[in-house]
Amino acid sequence: MTFFQHREQQKYIQELEKITQNFALRSQELDESGGFPYENIRDLKDFGYTKLTLPKEYGGLGGSLYDFLLGQEKIAEACGPTALGIGWHVGITHQLSEKRHWEKDVLEEVFRRISEGALINSAATEAKTGSPTRGGRPGTTAKRQGNHWILNGRKTFTTLAPVLDLIQVSAWVEEEEGIGWFLIDRAQAGVSFEDTWDMISMQGTASQDLILDEVKVENKYYVEKPGKRKSLGEGWLLHIPACYIGIAGAARNYANEFAKTYTPNSLSGPIRDLPNVQRLSGEIELEYTQARHFLYSVAEKWENQMNRPHLARELGAVKTAVTNSAIRIVDKAMRIVGAKSLQRSSPMQRYYRDVRAGLHNPPMDDTALSILAKTVLYD
Repeated sequence: MTFFQHREQQKYIQELEKITQNFALRSQELDESGGFPYENIRDLKDFGYTKLTLPKEYGGLGGSLYDFLLGQEKIAEACGPTALGIGWHVGITHQLSEKRHWEKDVLEEVFRRISEGALINSAATEAKTGSPTRGGRPGTTAKRQGNHWILNGRKTFTTLAPVLDLIQVSAWVEEEEGIGWFLIDRAQAGVSFEDTWDMISMQGTASQDLILDEVKVENKYYVEKPGKRKSLGEGWLLHIPACYIGIAGAARNYANEFAKTYTPNSLSGPIRDLPNVQRLSGEIELEYTQARHFLYSVAEKWENQMNRPHLARELGAVKTAVTNSAIRIVDKAMRIVGAKSLQRSSPMQRYYRDVRAGLHNPPMDDTALSILAKTVLYD
């Protein structure tokens, strides 16, 4: 079933798929080595994907949210960590392009650097606070010193750490008693990374610790004052469920191909003829189609500016529904493949581990469900 809106969009994704075929070939080695997908990121830069959502006037493609999600899904089919990692950059670029909520000169500088190949991400999570969506006060501090700010602290889960150029950092601004956001360059004095990322899933995202030691930031790079940022309710965050349904799509494809070609000597034909395999395949297809419809219908409504304040509550619902569907799809796909799915050489065991990480990306299930409940219980 096609989800393309027009021919040009379809052509772009088909061209992107040619690039990502190499990602799939590298993914097993990447997972086993615990390395970082430098080649994949370089290929995406060369293809122009890192400028997909950059405005055309700055050398970008001016891509839509819908374009972005299709791209994320396709990349994730080949390599989940690459998709999740690059998704933060392309998503933040989309947010900045749409909202234009920073000072014009700083925004133009960021757009220019992205057009030249720079990568950007946020650093908000800390070990003691957990996810920033929980509302904890960051331990990272910003203190004014003349016309500058001095930042000190440590951030966890700084995805794409080896190749980041620009980083949005949240900090507690003592004199304003709130959380502000600062833009820093990795080349600045006092900025460093510690390789603490040691997970059984999404290893290739290299979500390392960012360390800020007396980092001096010009006042113009104090880009967002306290109270200006919403942790949820942003359409670009749909890149998270797009990534995980992409991983599930890869598991679906693998299981279906396995069912078509595997014939044990106890059967006269492939296992696709077995009723239980057909039932599992049908259940996968139903869940996969439902999840994608939910994802792309909400994305399309968001693009069309259809009652965004009301629609914002559905963004968390999409993430929760689609991510949990992705987990169930992978589980059922593994039941089709059987014990072979647990072999280290099988991509299925990697899909199984990677897709679980979606539970811990924002918003968490309990938050999304609580928001939905309050809209009907306190309406």
